[in-house]
This record gives sequence, structure tokens and C-alpha cells, in this order.
Amino acid sequence: MKREDARSKFAEILSGEESVLELDRAALLIAAEDYPHLEVAHYLDKIDSLAEAAARSEIHHVDPVTAIQRLSDLLFNELGFEGNLLDYFDARNSFLSEVIDRRLGIPITLSVLFIEVGRRLGLKISGVGLPGHFVVKYMDQSSEAFWDPFNGGRPLDEDGCRSLIDRMYNGSLEFKPSFLDPLPKKQILSRMLQNLKGIYVRAKDHHKTLGVIDRLLLINPGALTEIRDRGLVNFALKNYNIARIDLEQYLQLSPDAEDAAATRERIKQLRQRQAQFN
Repeated sequence: MKREDARSKFAEILSGEESVLELDRAALLIAAEDYPHLEVAHYLDKIDSLAEAAARSEIHHVDPVTAIQRLSDLLFNELGFEGNLLDYFDARNSFLSEVIDRRLGIPITLSVLFIEVGRRLGLKISGVGLPGHFVVKYMDQSSEAFWDPFNGGRPLDEDGCRSLIDRMYNGSLEFKPSFLDPLPKKQILSRMLQNLKGIYVRAKDHHKTLGVIDRLLLINPGALTEIRDRGLVNFALKNYNIARIDLEQYLQLSPDAEDAAATRERIKQLRQRQAQFN
């Protein structure tokens, strides 16, 4: 699949209603921009096969929480899917196709796999974007339960989620009940892309960073930080006219931003550089 085809199909999926958005297909289309020979249907079949394996364990004859625990045991114990502790920032951890092939991932990609295998089994598993971590949850009218795919699929309760956040932030972050709210699928995709963006920014890969920002703006066209960052990346790529347009738009929409002065200075530099080529 050509990169532009993957982008077009990703945009098409995003244009639909949240209720019909295919999270697994959208995640695979994110990977397809980096892997032009990736066959989305092939990996969807692999997820189908994982669900079929889980179904053979009589998962349909127990209550949902027990069924999800059995699915967790299958994926993270029997089949060996695990968090990549040794090389967390390897970009491959952010691509669902690579996670399926290598059985290694980061919290959000392992969670997406868990959610999508569960969906095929009729299990309503949601993603939960804790600060600095990602888990999944099941809830009904009277209770809720959580699992941590990155750490062996271990079960958690609310106190366990609180403890996880306390450890990550050394107690400096005040817990909010909203941390445990299920994330819409488009926000899950956005968080996946934000992780990938961070990897490419650290690697100073401007072209790939720009591609991620463009997809983030497909999800949220009004995201000011992404408009600003697109301008900055285009500046680094010497696309001065495009960069100026983005930075001027950012400043127009957010004139009191903390970085407003720095942005004005960057725009001044852009105008000077453009003048040199006129």
C-alpha cells in the first residue's frame, strides 16, 4: 500500500462515526505509512485467529470479568505478548503489525490488541489513558475491573490504578476519578500517534514527525500545539512559506500563549529568510 493510500484510508475511517470506527484497522493504517508492503487484511486475520484461540477455551460460558481474565492469561502468559522493557522507545512498539509479529509492545498497542481480540468475542473492553500509562477496563452497572497489558495483563482495581500513578509520579500528581474514564477510539489513536511523534522528535526525523503531525490534525484539526509544531518542523525542513503560515495561524489563535514571543521571533526569522530568496 502506498503511503498516500494509507493516509487516505486513515482519513476515511476518521470521517465516520465513533461507534463504527474500526480501531484495529485504523491502527494498522498508521503502521502502513512506515511499512508500504503491509497487508492490513493479513493482520486482521491474525487478530481473528487470536480470538478463535480464545473462543476454544469456553470463554463464552463464564461471566465477562472471568472471560477477560482468561483472555489476558492467553495473550500474556500462554502466547507471550509482553511489554518491551528493554527498548521501550523502539518505534516498532508503536505499530500494531509489529506488536503482533514480535509479541512486544508498549502499553497502548498491547491494549489495542487486547481490546480488539475482546471485541471479536463480544467482550466490551475499553481503553483507559492513565497519566503516563495505558490500561484497559470492563465495567457494568455495578462494578468495574482493570487490566495492565504492559505488565503481564495483571488485574487491577481502582486502588491499584492509584498506586500505579503514585509510583510513576512519586506521589506528585493528584489523582482524579476522570483518569479512569474510558477513552473514545479517536483519542486512543491520537495517543498512539503522540507516542510515535515523541519517538521521531527524539530521533530528529523531521519527515516522519511531519507525517505524524498531519495525521494528528486529521483527528483534531484545531489542535493548536500540532499547528505550531507543524510550523516548527517545516522550518527545520526549510519549507519556510508553509512554516510561516502555520506559525502565524498559531499566534493568531493563541496570542497569549507562553511561547508567543518566541513564535513572533521565529516568524521574523522566516520573513527574513524568505526575503533572501525573493
